[in-house]
Amino acid sequence: MTRSERAAIVATRLRELYPDTPIPLDHEDAYTLLVAVLLSAQCTDARVNQITPALFALAKTPEDMMVQPVDTVRGIIRPCGLSPRKSKAIVELSRQLVENYQGKVPQDMDALEQLPGVGHKTASVVMSQAFGVPAFPVDTHIHRLAQRWGLTRGRRVEETERDLKKLFPPEEWNALHLRIIFYGREYCTARGCDGTTCPMCRELYPNRKKPVVTHKG
Repeated sequence: MTRSERAAIVATRLRELYPDTPIPLDHEDAYTLLVAVLLSAQCTDARVNQITPALFALAKTPEDMMVQPVDTVRGIIRPCGLSPRKSKAIVELSRQLVENYQGKVPQDMDALEQLPGVGHKTASVVMSQAFGVPAFPVDTHIHRLAQRWGLTRGRRVEETERDLKKLFPPEEWNALHLRIIFYGREYCTARGCDGTTCPMCRELYPNRKKPVVTHKG
């Protein structure tokens, strides 16, 4: 089976399993999504959704957030982890949005990546989920599944993103990256599947006997 044939099976099976692709992080607009995605680094979406109501009750616009004491923000988001760094980033990016973009989240990948605490993956999520621009955010979970499914040989998430973008048409990227995340959480977890257990791995590699050693992103 070729890589393209495996990709076609992945797209079909995931579309059947997850016809709808709701955004996992609760938000009201591009700004609250940006903050939620920033908080989700090394933290579960469920935990972020528990934290953001209190944070956005304090401030849910860049204008309101930029004047908050960093220590106050840190105290609210502490359960998400990395709170010293994340709290500084949230307050500072809010200030930059007000000073440089009239309080609006820019619909531009390069501009997003220049904001404090916003890397390529976070910017990609915002571009795809807030603005509907084709992007393929690849986190460590998608990186792991793409290796198990033979869609990439990349050792880094950047290489995996490049390979996935070649395999799938842009109009599928936004929904597909969410479908892969959903499947990974439900069936092909880090510890629950080693490349030989879940339905997708078995269909793509029916004769695979040994566990797949994946390269971490």
